[in-house]
Amino acid sequence: MKRPTIADIASRAGVSKVAVSYALNGQPGVSEATRARIIAIADEIGWRPNSAARALNGARANCVGLALCRPARILGVEPFFMELISGIEGVLADRSYALLLQVVTSHQQESEVYRHWWGESRIDGVFLVDLHYSDSRVSELERLGMPAVVIGHPSESGSLSAIWSEEGDAVRETVGYLVALGHRRLARVAGLPELVHTTVRDQAFAQACEGVAEHVTVHTDYTGEEGARATRRLLSSPDRPTAIVYDNDIMAVAGLSVAQEMRVEVPRDLSIVAWDDSPLAQVVRPPLTALTRDIPAYGAHAAQKLLALIAGESVPPYQDQAAILTPRGSTGPAH
Repeated sequence: MKRPTIADIASRAGVSKVAVSYALNGQPGVSEATRARIIAIADEIGWRPNSAARALNGARANCVGLALCRPARILGVEPFFMELISGIEGVLADRSYALLLQVVTSHQQESEVYRHWWGESRIDGVFLVDLHYSDSRVSELERLGMPAVVIGHPSESGSLSAIWSEEGDAVRETVGYLVALGHRRLARVAGLPELVHTTVRDQAFAQACEGVAEHVTVHTDYTGEEGARATRRLLSSPDRPTAIVYDNDIMAVAGLSVAQEMRVEVPRDLSIVAWDDSPLAQVVRPPLTALTRDIPAYGAHAAQKLLALIAGESVPPYQDQAAILTPRGSTGPAH
């Protein structure tokens, strides 16, 4: 079946296409009775305005974009992005906005996607995630003049509006907790080293451990495979850590599996902490001690800020709630 058109409405109503256009766009030139009849027919046959045509006429696209430079296979098992998107969608749906999502392989491709979306009037604004130092995407969005919200630290967001949560406090709380349990050899299985939030965590971890615990950080690509590989190396070392902090729950669950495989009992021989809580962290045995934050609310706040920018409002940087430590069965006293 073909999509209903203005011509179909005109034929059903017995009027010209011009009259239909006047009626549907709220313009004078038709009687109120004719306007009501045309609107009723449009609703009956399921006609909706063409968003591309409206955009060309200067109307809003009622759509925002999110490009993710991550392998598509990872997104299906990555709770953080799924929860973030759920929060974004909750706000957008209330405003009859859509989310245009595209997976890309590089920042260059991501910038090209932004140019195409903006040039074709397909979106009204974008979210920028996984902020890097001296990030070329920031300067590209500034050049385009497109409304954009950076989900990341404002120190590297340029003139773009940013929403972020303090990473250092959560790291310091975690190290303090593990030290209080008697742990003196700590490890961290971290994410991509070029990401701003990874560096913030790296620095906070090193500073918090200074003078109180030996420490090592291993960088990975956030996948379970890399998390497992890093855990095997750490647990095979002569001075293996008695506690490991993972930068996401996928790697923490993989690390727990490796510990069980190597007959390292959790939490008697090894304590495990996962960054970002999720149902996954809670259903494994033992359930994982985690750094908990409301990620759907984080996404919702980002969406609210972007819609405010699109409406022409000034949006200052916004610091969201920091993660807090939720102790569970995967942490215990060092032996």
